[in-house]
Amino acid sequence: MRNGSLTVVGTGHLIAGQATPEALQSIKTAKKFFYLVGDPATAYWLETLNPTAETLENSFRIGRNRMDSYLEMVERVLAPVRKGLRVTVAFYGHPGVFVFPSHEAVRRARSEGFAATMLPGISAEDCLFADLGVDPGQQGCQSFEATDFILRKRKFDARSPLILWQVGGIGVTTFRSKHLWSRAGLRLLTSVLRKTYPAEHEVIVYEAAQYPVCPPIIQPVPLSQLPKARVSIISTLYVPPREMARPDRRMLARLGLRSA
Repeated sequence: MRNGSLTVVGTGHLIAGQATPEALQSIKTAKKFFYLVGDPATAYWLETLNPTAETLENSFRIGRNRMDSYLEMVERVLAPVRKGLRVTVAFYGHPGVFVFPSHEAVRRARSEGFAATMLPGISAEDCLFADLGVDPGQQGCQSFEATDFILRKRKFDARSPLILWQVGGIGVTTFRSKHLWSRAGLRLLTSVLRKTYPAEHEVIVYEAAQYPVCPPIIQPVPLSQLPKARVSIISTLYVPPREMARPDRRMLARLGLRSA
């Protein structure tokens, strides 16, 4: 194993409060520390933890393809690893959930013979389960990135909850500074969902709380009104089941159960 190492951590979705002790230790002891978070307060807090802190946000530029920005981040993170330093990079939420640079940096580091680790963090999905009172163990749960959901015509069960991520940026490949990146994409998503759910089916636009003094955004709307809803690039769409799934009587008998 070569000198130099990489640890990828998550900060969760609240300033300081959702970072694990394991992640904090890695941040504080790193010889070089990078971060990419969604708000200035968290950025300021991270800057106080390690004097080598450096933001990756400046890899984004308006109109630039996001993949180009992500690949630049990967190279910036790996440069000090290749010089033999112990590097930590922090992303908001869970570092492995919708974070291409984290996975690619770990993959490249390992392929070059460096130790690379990803530590789990609190994701927006974890916050959603808590804030909306959703237990995936009761009716299951299906989760898709919104653009992928449309492009690949994903098969799903309307009798289980459906979670769609990044509904505010459907079909957009470049970085933008707007609050909502694609209202047209939201309309397209609504038309796709209307093939399965009735117009009056209530869905929830959700955003995890970013500050301790602010509650999460929980916006119930009829599906037909989703294109007009207040949606941002960080919004997640929660679609409750259309109906309850009925148990298979033959399977109940084979399992020796009376009901399920």
